[in-house]
Amino acid sequence: MDLRGEKVGFRNRLKHAWNAFNDREQLIVSRQDLGPSYSIRPDRQRLRLGTERSIVASIYTRIGIDVSSVRILHAKLDENKRYTETVDSGLNYCLNTEANIDQTGRALVQDVVESMCEEGVVAIVPVETNFNPKLTGGYDIKQLRTGKITEWFPEHVRVSLYNEWKGKQDELILPKKIVGIVQNPLYNVMNEPNSTLKRLIYKLNLLDAIDEQTGSGKLDLIIHLPYVTKTELQQKMAEERRKSLEDQLASSKYGVAYADATEKVTQLNRPIENRLMEQIEYLTSMLYSQLGMTKEVFEGTANEATMLNYYNRTIEPITSAVCDEMNRKFLTKTARSQNQKIVFFRDLFKLAPTESIANVGRSFVDGEIMAPNEVRQIIGLKPSTNPDADELRNRNVNATPVGGTTSEEDTSYEDSGSSTEASQTDMREILRRVREQTKGKEG
Repeated sequence: MDLRGEKVGFRNRLKHAWNAFNDREQLIVSRQDLGPSYSIRPDRQRLRLGTERSIVASIYTRIGIDVSSVRILHAKLDENKRYTETVDSGLNYCLNTEANIDQTGRALVQDVVESMCEEGVVAIVPVETNFNPKLTGGYDIKQLRTGKITEWFPEHVRVSLYNEWKGKQDELILPKKIVGIVQNPLYNVMNEPNSTLKRLIYKLNLLDAIDEQTGSGKLDLIIHLPYVTKTELQQKMAEERRKSLEDQLASSKYGVAYADATEKVTQLNRPIENRLMEQIEYLTSMLYSQLGMTKEVFEGTANEATMLNYYNRTIEPITSAVCDEMNRKFLTKTARSQNQKIVFFRDLFKLAPTESIANVGRSFVDGEIMAPNEVRQIIGLKPSTNPDADELRNRNVNATPVGGTTSEEDTSYEDSGSSTEASQTDMREILRRVREQTKGKEG
């Protein structure tokens, strides 16, 4: 039987089965038929040399991963601007399943964020649609890609974009109205020429240059010769002596050379005190505070309050900038008037420890915010087949379920309530009769 539970005969399996190593097309296909080839992915955006060698690359990656973990949906809202359902559109498919032949939806969002942090602005380009977006706004997006804006015009931009049909980067001039242009909300902190991040990159590159010079193998020696070197002949003799020492050190197996008893050698590669490391530490702490980040966020040891501050000050502004631009460019005015919107949701249970998830889930169920099956989905369990598990009601209150059936507990509770009321009525009747008899005796 196959995966669908249907019976498949042995002869039928031999006829239709496929094995990658026994594929006959592999024998006749040639490299010319496949297009240009590369040893690395040609569609991936590369960081600048000064950025990828520093701590800044890890900051970009951390922000990109955290933003891509936020769920972005093309949604339908009600009259109160509340989420009601997900729109089954090409844009939603690109954001959540497959953005293009090379990237998933999550990889696209991470690429957008990392490119935006690096360049300060990024282009989200619909490379394939069902109608020409230059002629009509009622088009459905089939593919999205990230592009680098290389030139600005009043109503157009020149975008460097990966062409999957040619296998290389191409530059296109596109109207601004069809390209999502997202600017970094933290531009003044990360991308300005004299921003904290740029100053940190400069200091880190300077430190790398000093380390490279220190480990270059140079000895930095001064040789004191037993004679003066004022005349041209004496300078020539000194140069020959210097080359002789270099040749001895280079040709020696252990780097040993000899010197005359009257010669004196002074080594200069002693450590020079500077405040470069202190400046780097100061700029790093300042950058973390301006971005709403801490060292614990990278180490994964941050508490709930620190992570909440990080998400509110860093992740939320960037995610909002991406969604707002897609709302403005990829949804028409008609779609927005029909309460369609690009929204994002963050999983609040990701930061909660195991013992807290049970308490939070119980509170959500008792407060009629979530049904039990919705809580089970969050923690990775299959939905319960019990019809009550899909009901939005407080289990601590004796309420009649949606089906209208009443449990035995509820019936016994109601019976006990009716018997209590009957007892109270009998007691009042007895007291009334006693008062009447007392009045009759007094009369």
